[in-house]
Amino acid sequence: MFSSRKYTPLPTSSEGHRRKLPVTDGGSYADSAYEPYVGAEPDDDEDYTAPPNTAVDHADEDNHDLGVGSGTAPPPPSHPVSTADEDEDEDEDEDEDEDEDEVPPMTGGNKHPTSFETDPSPESTTYCSKAYGVKPIVQYALTIDAGSTGSRIHVYKFHNCGPSPQLEYETFMMLKPGLSSFKDDPTAAAASLDPLMEEAMRVMPKSLWSCSPVEVKATAGLRLLGDKQSTAILEEVRNHLESKYKFPVPKGAIEIMEGKDEGVYAWITANYLLNKIGEGVKTTDTLAVMDLGGASTQIVFEPDFTNSTDDFHEGDHKYELSFMGKNHTLYQHSYLNYGLMRARRSVHNLVAFMWQFSQQDEWDALTEETVVPNACLSRGSKRRVSLDPPGRPAVNVTMHGANGGYESCKRTVELMMGKESLCKVEPCSFNGVYQPALLDHFPKGDFLALSYFTDRIKPLLASKADSLTLKDLKGIASDVCDGPTSWKKRWGDNQEVMDELEGRPEYCLDLTFMVGLLGLGYEIHDDRALLVEKQLRGIELGWALGAGLALVEKASFKCVV
Repeated sequence: MFSSRKYTPLPTSSEGHRRKLPVTDGGSYADSAYEPYVGAEPDDDEDYTAPPNTAVDHADEDNHDLGVGSGTAPPPPSHPVSTADEDEDEDEDEDEDEDEDEVPPMTGGNKHPTSFETDPSPESTTYCSKAYGVKPIVQYALTIDAGSTGSRIHVYKFHNCGPSPQLEYETFMMLKPGLSSFKDDPTAAAASLDPLMEEAMRVMPKSLWSCSPVEVKATAGLRLLGDKQSTAILEEVRNHLESKYKFPVPKGAIEIMEGKDEGVYAWITANYLLNKIGEGVKTTDTLAVMDLGGASTQIVFEPDFTNSTDDFHEGDHKYELSFMGKNHTLYQHSYLNYGLMRARRSVHNLVAFMWQFSQQDEWDALTEETVVPNACLSRGSKRRVSLDPPGRPAVNVTMHGANGGYESCKRTVELMMGKESLCKVEPCSFNGVYQPALLDHFPKGDFLALSYFTDRIKPLLASKADSLTLKDLKGIASDVCDGPTSWKKRWGDNQEVMDELEGRPEYCLDLTFMVGLLGLGYEIHDDRALLVEKQLRGIELGWALGAGLALVEKASFKCVV
């Protein structure tokens, strides 16, 4: 279905711990009775996963920040790698030297555009003068990620110089709040996407609008609103896009994406960009991908049962993927209500509940003046927190960083996660969910941590570092929870890190939850490598590119240029 590019794979390492992502011609990239929070979306869903070249203002978390950026994929190889695609001619000659439609070899440096701003002719391509097959020489795809904390658009430019679309570059823009914030006003929800569509029109030739499909994939935040409200919003979004813009909206393009698809698309994106999957790829060590959003979290990996005495149990977790001539049997699971913002809310409620119990008070005793000690806030910090006492309206209280630090916070997080929940099919990760043991069935591959993992971990790493171990993360979390004295010891005079930590009292909670999720939950060993990056080769990581590739491959809209 998709063609392969000759990307440099991750280097092997005898230690199997820290590994640097390669630099290529595309650029550097380098069980508990307590239930998780399932109420309304928190007011402090302030963050997105933004590429490094995206302007995001964290100083005022209530601002509706905008970010714009563009990225590039590296040039394709001199000759396209043939692929068997049910929509294309499966009998193409695989001998590239005899392929009459081969892409001419590149000469001299990178003469190709890397963004809209450097593209001399957005309606054509510098890679070839004639399209391969019947598809147009250039195609665009618009993928809108309607997440729990905001909406982002990815405008992908592809060329068809070979059997399958090749990505040239991406234009990215984001805004907030997300669609779920307009739960009682579908019209406003749809209109909130207008700045994103205007950006797409800015960077795309007008002549291609009518043949460039747009899709809006909503994730966990909208799913939590319930069928009635979410359906109303999505119907209005479709009506709005179809009536106001010329971009075609394919059937099924406006929907709440299933968690399993979200994770698998992210897995495709990362492994595709690193040339770990696809026709002609020999390596079998694919990356595991872990994506932490605001309302849900996903894990996807390719377990190996070749020399195992146990079987890969059947169920929704088993995902059969056919990609570029190869079949992959993946394990995937999406944990709704275990995204970072949901985890925060659940932990705060649990902390308040346990404190009230220790004070022999009832939930009804909570008032706006209540002050609750919370070891999951950095020592010495304070935070106004919205709690959800059962049977009464939400109440805002003040929480302050308490003694106990990381170890005390970790115990609270572990209680919230439900590791001791009934496991009907063993082995389980947490909350009673079946997962093949990573130590037995994924012993070699690395782990790529996306979204909030990157947003929280990356700023605290040494310059240019793009990986760490779980043991490293535990040490960082402990120091963050201890407060300014430990910050100073670890980060010295790095004012950027100090400002980041001082501005986020819940940094301790965030990192401790990540440690619990990775170690206690997924049972990743302390010495396994964790890669933390926002981009690979200038392209934002996540599910969007995987979805965009599928969208443009299926596109049948015709334009005359």
